[in-house]
Amino acid sequence: MSDSEPSAEFQETPPLSGGGAASCASGADVSKELILVADDLEFNRMLLRGVLEQDGYEVMEAENGVVANRLAKEAHPGLILLDVNMPGIDGYETCSVLRLGSETRNIPVIFITARTSTEDVVKGFKAGAVDYVGKPFQPEELLARVRTHLELRRAREEIQELRNLVPVCAWCRKIRNDEGGWETIEQYIQEHGGSKVSHGICPDCVSKISGKA
Repeated sequence: MSDSEPSAEFQETPPLSGGGAASCASGADVSKELILVADDLEFNRMLLRGVLEQDGYEVMEAENGVVANRLAKEAHPGLILLDVNMPGIDGYETCSVLRLGSETRNIPVIFITARTSTEDVVKGFKAGAVDYVGKPFQPEELLARVRTHLELRRAREEIQELRNLVPVCAWCRKIRNDEGGWETIEQYIQEHGGSKVSHGICPDCVSKISGKA
């Protein structure tokens, strides 16, 4: 069945068991993250919205790839659930365009579609998707995948922030370089740029402080 036909496979999707948020309580708190749902069928969008909102997520909708790209740039959602068969540019092309945009390339995209052949799945990953969910979907499985990729995205952002931190001695203001040595701020700035600063005490200053105590 085409994704653009009346979605009987969605109608067969069972409801969540045991409550939404409680079923995915482990890991980092990613509740209230904004999820963009892109599907040309309103019924499909409404069903996904219900599942996601029951688990605490905020949801915005796009009826085609053009709108999805625009909303992704404007709203910066935490994750995108993307249909394949849509009018105009399809899901594969939409995902490829998202990957080319500086504002959207890091937003994880999960395809959710009835097209689940190996060829379709491989094509989706080549377009830049992080995951691929077939219809009919199980709500618990979909929510688990959404949570996993939101947590991975958050972890990557935190790692990038840590990489940008620069260890600075709070006593003499020297900076520890990548080789573990300490150099003046002026020397470091000549070699690096655009980094944040963290504070600590280098070994030489620890000795000086201990000697004065």
